[in-house]
Amino acid sequence: MTKAVVATGFGGPDVLSVVDVDVPEPQAGEVAIDVRAAGVNPIDYKLYSGAFGADEAQLPMRLGMEVSGVVTAVGRGAAGLAGTVSVGDEVIGYAVQGGYAGQVTVSASVVYPRPDNLSWEQAAGLSLTGVTAYHLLEATDVKAGDTVLIHAVSGGVGLTAAQLAVDRGATVVGTASEHRHDALRGYGVVPVLYGDGLSDRVREAAPDGVDVALDTVGTDEAVDVSLELVADRHRVASVAAFGRATEEGIQLLGNGPGADPGEEIRDRGRLVLTDLASQGKLDVVVAQTFPLDQVAAAHRLVSGGHAGGKVVLVP
Repeated sequence: MTKAVVATGFGGPDVLSVVDVDVPEPQAGEVAIDVRAAGVNPIDYKLYSGAFGADEAQLPMRLGMEVSGVVTAVGRGAAGLAGTVSVGDEVIGYAVQGGYAGQVTVSASVVYPRPDNLSWEQAAGLSLTGVTAYHLLEATDVKAGDTVLIHAVSGGVGLTAAQLAVDRGATVVGTASEHRHDALRGYGVVPVLYGDGLSDRVREAAPDGVDVALDTVGTDEAVDVSLELVADRHRVASVAAFGRATEEGIQLLGNGPGADPGEEIRDRGRLVLTDLASQGKLDVVVAQTFPLDQVAAAHRLVSGGHAGGKVVLVP
């Protein structure tokens, strides 16, 4: 048995409970993981909020899509993304089901090595935002010499996208609150304040023009400024502007209605991210950690949209 978080109904964080659950022995192609940390993401609370429907057959609902931990048992023929998986390996698991737990049994195919230079908490927060950021860059063909505008650059997806773009040799201009500007400069980002007059501030920061715009927030301001400054609409992409993206003919990426899920790109991105992290080229900012029994507080923080980095559960 292990402790795990479940949603017992549809609604707000108050429907979350910590319960005892069985941990299945790994079958062929599976591994068991002793979870050291589990990443918290907006999709987690959307699943039980009713935003995607309220089918009571899904209850009680296990939550958590990304974990880091130690392999404790291995089923026959279990092979991970990077090859053989053995007991004692320190790994990341993404995408998993029911990761908010002390232990999980998952397909070995979603398991890959944890970079030594990432803490358990950082490793648990790397993958979901990371593959989303990687998808944004791949879909818009960000390359050396490009100037890239990233809306909400201090968020989890935005900051990862910025680091990936800088590593490719691009110049990054990003929108953020003023109190985050100094930290962003440390990542090679040219920060600008969002709000009235944004397009003028971006032009001042990028006098030679903007080649690519990446929207991680979905506001009308982000879409309007992107369309104003980027000539090629195929090089404007959003993971949040549902409705506007379709209307304006820009790329909509992710798992929402009408979006390109980019499964092959995102699957490939997992090992790209861990390779960059192992080289010290990709940082994961952890804003706050919570024990499992404070999962409701963790979800309230993430749903507010201003956590300032990854929020992580520590069993």
